[in-house]
Amino acid sequence: MGLTSLEDNIKYKKRNNSHFMLVDGMSTLLTESAKNCESMDFHAFGLKWKFNIRLDLVKDYLSAYLTIADEKCTGSNWGVTCCFNLSVISQIGEFDICTASVFSFDSNHVSWGVSSLISQDMLKQKFIVNDKAVFCAEITGVVPLFLNVIINTFSPTMGTAERVKLMKVPRNNSRFTWKITQFSSFSGESHSSYEFTCGPRRWYLEMYPKGYLEGKGNSLSLFLHASDFVSKAPVEATSAIYKLRVLDQHKRNHHEINTAHRFTSNTRWGFNKFLELEELHKASNGFLVNDAIYIGVEFLSMATREYL
Repeated sequence: MGLTSLEDNIKYKKRNNSHFMLVDGMSTLLTESAKNCESMDFHAFGLKWKFNIRLDLVKDYLSAYLTIADEKCTGSNWGVTCCFNLSVISQIGEFDICTASVFSFDSNHVSWGVSSLISQDMLKQKFIVNDKAVFCAEITGVVPLFLNVIINTFSPTMGTAERVKLMKVPRNNSRFTWKITQFSSFSGESHSSYEFTCGPRRWYLEMYPKGYLEGKGNSLSLFLHASDFVSKAPVEATSAIYKLRVLDQHKRNHHEINTAHRFTSNTRWGFNKFLELEELHKASNGFLVNDAIYIGVEFLSMATREYL
């Protein structure tokens, strides 16, 4: 089934209080470090939700989790009970794999899920076509409780769908290194690199040489910023798995931390305590040589999203 007909089929199947997620690039999810694919926020019965599929919890199985993400669900005086139907949609006329569970959400349990929805072998054999798979979350039987009052007036919500494109970043375009000279003479609170392009958008690094928040005075703080998209394609968010690093200029024993984040416009993600200042200035580590430091980022994989 081609992409256009698959998208048309998803649109045809849309039903109230449901969200379809077409994952394009399942091989990246199955074989690379990206073991978690999260949907956009969607609405059902007047509440905001998201779901994600995971391959890092139960060996050889795909897991699925539903999270309530609504702003009304804050504090301790709320609760929501619902039935969560999660399906793996067949693209070749086979029966869908579907599981239904009743979950009760509250401030201590904002996520619930199914740990062994489908084996990876069955997923590969029957539900992945042209490196694409389709998942659907449907929410029914919602009973919200706010401030100890049951609310029964929430109406059904029109179904939605998205396309997630997973990609491994080509090695020749995956790294950016930023050289900062005269490091000790820098007097500002923070310092930003120039923008660079990787994948569908522009990025830049931001460094606090004397630390930020709990890192202030004891650590170098480092963040990756998401800037504008390269094109005007209707992309909603970009998830990235990447490494932030300070380079060892002598032995290549770099200090690096792997992390992942879902970036919307003009957001950042990093570490207030990325590298202790004592370690940074220790000559044997090779991080600061002739008052110059090299800071870098390496992207491992990305995911872009757009509504169908």
